[in-house]
Amino acid sequence: MITTISTAFERELIKLIMERRADIVGNMVGGLAIKTIEEYREAVGKVSALDEVISLCEEVSTTINKTM
Repeated sequence: MITTISTAFERELIKLIMERRADIVGNMVGGLAIKTIEEYREAVGKVSALDEVISLCEEVSTTINKTM
């Protein structure tokens, strides 16, 4: 039961992170929400941070799967 809840939590968390990333990228590509180079750099930083979080989630999942 706990494994099922953990797996569902992980899937939903990654889904939400990827949706947030897509929103930021969409704003960057559309250019509507980005008016200055500073805003662009901030958006790039957010995308990079979300990519890192996804990578860490995958790393944790791999580590847990190896120990079970």
